[in-house]
Amino acid sequence: MEFFEAVGGSATFKKLVHRFYEGVAGDELLKPMYPEDDLGPAEERLRMFLEQYWGGPSTYQEERGHPRLRMRHVPYKINPEARDRWLAHMRVAVDELELPQVYEEELWSYLERAAFAMLNTFED
Repeated sequence: MEFFEAVGGSATFKKLVHRFYEGVAGDELLKPMYPEDDLGPAEERLRMFLEQYWGGPSTYQEERGHPRLRMRHVPYKINPEARDRWLAHMRVAVDELELPQVYEEELWSYLERAAFAMLNTFED
């Protein structure tokens, strides 16, 4: 069984990403990185990306093409503080899913690697 199905499919990823963006909405460092006042479009993009990555629908690829994550994040100053805040909000969201440990660890390992890969400056 694919990871996507094993963790509950779209409903799980919707819950994860929605909870994450609830944290981002109140974060004075991260919120300005989202040009839209409404975080809904960003929430939808992240959800589609994660669903596709973990074996769900390929909607992200169909609508947006190759993820090119580093390129898409170049316009934003992602320093260690921004990375750590992103991870803190994601940690809350992952914990609230209450996934079985094996899936939680696999998901968290990926999210940490992705967050560290997005670093593009060490300036404040």
